[in-house]
Amino acid sequence: MVSSYVIYTAVPISVVVALGLIRKWRSRNWAKCVSNTCLRGKTFLITGANSGIGLETAKALVKRKARVIFACRDIDKAKQAIAEIRKEQPTGGELIPMQLDLASFESIEKFVEVVKAGFYKIDVLINNAGVSVPLKQDQKTKEGFEIHIGVNHLGHFYLTNLLIDLLKKASPSRVVIVSSTLHEKGKLDFGDLNLRAEIEEAKKGKSGRHNAGYCNSKLMNVYFARSLAAKLMSEGVDVNACCPGFCYTNLFRNFVRWYHYILMAPVAFFFMRSAKQGAETVVYCASDYSIEGHTGKFYRDCAEYTSKYPFNKEEETKLWEISEEMVEARKPLKN
Repeated sequence: MVSSYVIYTAVPISVVVALGLIRKWRSRNWAKCVSNTCLRGKTFLITGANSGIGLETAKALVKRKARVIFACRDIDKAKQAIAEIRKEQPTGGELIPMQLDLASFESIEKFVEVVKAGFYKIDVLINNAGVSVPLKQDQKTKEGFEIHIGVNHLGHFYLTNLLIDLLKKASPSRVVIVSSTLHEKGKLDFGDLNLRAEIEEAKKGKSGRHNAGYCNSKLMNVYFARSLAAKLMSEGVDVNACCPGFCYTNLFRNFVRWYHYILMAPVAFFFMRSAKQGAETVVYCASDYSIEGHTGKFYRDCAEYTSKYPFNKEEETKLWEISEEMVEARKPLKN
């Protein structure tokens, strides 16, 4: 006769195994970057490389012998991340920590000065860093821009344009812009890009569009990729945007409360990718030679993705022009 102890221990183990198999089955369609080409001699610059998808992207590139610049707001966290990678990969590529605050144009300018003084070329720029905070907090950049447009879009817009000459010197080179399929929920109001109306509604406790600032900034990322790709098509610089998928990172930490972990546990287990799994498409866009010469595209699961957003050239051109005006004026446009 089987003892009750055996039954009580066997059942939980069986459940755990079953759940593990289900998750493995769910993740079978999550693509992997299979290219292992040696990247020795190539310089990759990753914003926000000290955690999450940026960190996992850096690990994958360092493993392929690339030189990786960790462009991070917190230099100590960058150094800590580098130390941990070096323990795991003592023979990997070079890792270089550098301070960069995308919420400050002055910081971006100082960062670019240091990069240009130390590097002749940049082979791949990966615009990965991003923020997501509740609109009601009304956070702003140093120049007074709404935090999502200021960091996720304008910060990278300015940084990339300042580094164009180094990217051209490395031709064929790449710019990879980490966006999201949430861009499909974006809606640009050129009379209020800083979302003053939606922020005021949020402060009053009225619910508007879900995470409007983040969705709009991800749409701006895609438009930026499309515009820049067209401008650099004859320069040997490929520009593509990508979505890492629904990943478990600390990006949305400002929205999460303790009880959310309990409520979301089943969804997270079956649908959320790890940061490493999310980084696969970023690594693919940054290093896979099969897509060299492909530009202005959007990728998800290491494959080209057709967006549901109704892009139009007029909106694309207007966003670029207004972005240039904002950077030049160094202050938000008056609504």
